[in-house]
Amino acid sequence: MVTSCDIPGLNVPRSRFPDPEQNLPQGGDAARLVLAGGCFWCVEAVFLAMDGVESVESGYAGGSAETAKYEAVCTGKTGHAEVVDVHYNPGKVSFGELLKVFFSVAHDPTQLNRQGNDRGTQYRSAIFYETPEQKQVAESYIRQLGAAGVYPDPIVTTLEPLDAFYPAEAYHQNFAARNPYQPYIMAVAAPKMEKLVDNYGDRLKPEYSDDSDNNMA
Repeated sequence: MVTSCDIPGLNVPRSRFPDPEQNLPQGGDAARLVLAGGCFWCVEAVFLAMDGVESVESGYAGGSAETAKYEAVCTGKTGHAEVVDVHYNPGKVSFGELLKVFFSVAHDPTQLNRQGNDRGTQYRSAIFYETPEQKQVAESYIRQLGAAGVYPDPIVTTLEPLDAFYPAEAYHQNFAARNPYQPYIMAVAAPKMEKLVDNYGDRLKPEYSDDSDNNMA
């Protein structure tokens, strides 16, 4: 079973992570960010808790429509990654803030084609960008984190164009909140949620600001 000790990123304090030097303009009421950081159940749980995030949907990106099915993606041969499609209000939370949480809480970006014991290209660390501006900000932040020496190992996050997002099967959606005592969720998602509350308590939705039930329900 994967534990928090298997995920080095969980042991890096927020204070080590600088705010992005570049960011997208804030304003408006709708924006989108598609991220891959290992099992989508756990990444989904983290971003659902962020104030300003309107919705998060688990799914697949990087492969074809024909192979956008869980059983096929699990083979690691489809080109797909497990991703989350984050829709947010840029007037409340910025693109850069979401990137900071992605790198500091949601996953370990130094693990190549894996997260903990989850192994395969479907678990790769990736940012699927829709615009040149998104790519530029993400590239800048990765360089910034590398220059700051936040991690002892190089960041391996890839930047890939978002050709299409394919929603995952219904049973994957909001999985952690619906199954807070499932062993994998307790071992992998719960420590991430604890770190999120400890380090970003001021940036969370009110219902996630306390520590009841690991903030999963």
